[in-house]
Amino acid sequence: MAAIVENSDDAILSKTLDGVIMSWNAGAVRLFGYTPEEVIGQSMTILIPDDRLHEEEAIMEQLRAGQRISQLETVRCRKDRTAIDIALTISPVKDATGRVLGASTIARDITPHKRAAERQALLLREMNHRVKNLFALTSALVSISAQSAEDVGELATDLTARLAALSQAHALMLPHHSSETAEQSDVTLAALLKMMLAAHEGRGPSRITIEGGDTPIGRQALPTIALVLYELATNAAKYGGLASTHGRLAISIAIQGELMTLTWRETGAPERPDPTGFEGFGSRLEKASVRSLRGTIERSWLERGLEIVLQFPIGDLSR
Repeated sequence: MAAIVENSDDAILSKTLDGVIMSWNAGAVRLFGYTPEEVIGQSMTILIPDDRLHEEEAIMEQLRAGQRISQLETVRCRKDRTAIDIALTISPVKDATGRVLGASTIARDITPHKRAAERQALLLREMNHRVKNLFALTSALVSISAQSAEDVGELATDLTARLAALSQAHALMLPHHSSETAEQSDVTLAALLKMMLAAHEGRGPSRITIEGGDTPIGRQALPTIALVLYELATNAAKYGGLASTHGRLAISIAIQGELMTLTWRETGAPERPDPTGFEGFGSRLEKASVRSLRGTIERSWLERGLEIVLQFPIGDLSR
């Protein structure tokens, strides 16, 4: 039994009813960073964050009553005081008469499971956001195509071309898992912008201009940059300069040393109530994406328009 406890991957320890640590296995050393000599005889509170000290008294009350605590998910501290998510199973230790002498504790690191759950929740929110955006954007494309089409056949042809362009842009936001998409990693910023915005061009004179320099976008940065530009283009088509027939979008790219600055300027947008008052999931997603490439994003609201300035280190864009 001692060999089983000592070789367990989980932290297994015992304590008195006063919360004093009595035994400490190798799994506890790996999980918490303390050696047996450092903790045996010490209070369990050395493992508990200050804001969770109340948990220990509640646990001890249950143990004194002979109750077992199963799979309590909580937070504890390592020796270096970093927090760790763990699941605890705590059982009373009794003598032959049934009197509770102390407790045995099994602690398991659930940090990977917690992170995976958080990541899954974020992905579900992002998927929901993208699906709603695609419906809204498709509706906007139908409206744009209808304004310039003279008959049903022309409308169908125009809308099909726009949806194909939107599909190509959407594909760029997906991770590259197959050789089928490997060629797409050799893309420049200007080419990416043209592809992302192709669906929003009308049959008449272009409402979109792209000027200035250019820089390559690497395989790792491509999905992130495509996602940011997709969000900006979607908002422009739903609310901004591409949502009205007289609206315009002017983009300029400036390369200064190791820094790329992209200025996105929308004019002629429909009037809308207080666009600065609410930050939705899309805006938070943009900021998180930009930060992941050590970039910055700044918005300036204009009269019936918007100016966005994006800056990225060129080295982060090309990786």
